[in-house]
Amino acid sequence: MKYKCILFDCDGVLVATEKVTMQVLIDMAEGVGVMLDMEQAMALFSGHSLQYCFDYINESSGGKLPLNKEVELEFRKRTFSAYEANIEALPNVEQVLQQLTIPICVASNGPLEKIRLNLKLTGLLDYFDGNLFSAYQIQRWKPKPDLFWYAAEQMGYAAKECAVIEDSLAGVTAAVAGGFDVYAIVDDTNKELLQEAGATTFADMADLMELLKG
Repeated sequence: MKYKCILFDCDGVLVATEKVTMQVLIDMAEGVGVMLDMEQAMALFSGHSLQYCFDYINESSGGKLPLNKEVELEFRKRTFSAYEANIEALPNVEQVLQQLTIPICVASNGPLEKIRLNLKLTGLLDYFDGNLFSAYQIQRWKPKPDLFWYAAEQMGYAAKECAVIEDSLAGVTAAVAGGFDVYAIVDDTNKELLQEAGATTFADMADLMELLKG
């Protein structure tokens, strides 16, 4: 293993929550007259902060859905309920976590309570030994690199000693800007985009270990 620490994004990398979250955003946007399908929502919102997503919906609706405490509470209520009913770990992710013998952590744009809930529901929480880092802790979200710098510093490593595992353009952009090697899980819709952004791509978590060995 050529790295000393691995930084994982959460949604779309460890747990399959992206489409569940996007459906809630789609439903809330539709409620104020903004019509989006899943492909559009994924392209617009994947990897971005909640503020970014609601700013888009609010602007597109002519100011009908600003992100305030009431709206955020409604969003969290809907998503947490959907997670409990639908959430799963990505295929083969637990196999990877079982094989890793170096320190690992999560670095996500989501709030800590969301990260903990999703990992607990999928049985992955104990693998991270409390090493969970949220952009809300530093008030700096991907695609800025600050969250990855913060997580690496807290874990005791420099960027060059770490690998980042991502799935979104915002996450890959943040990692590259921060000086990290980044590996991105992709499908046919985003493979070329994330490669051009600087990621080494793979299609299945089962393939990740060989890549990390270099």
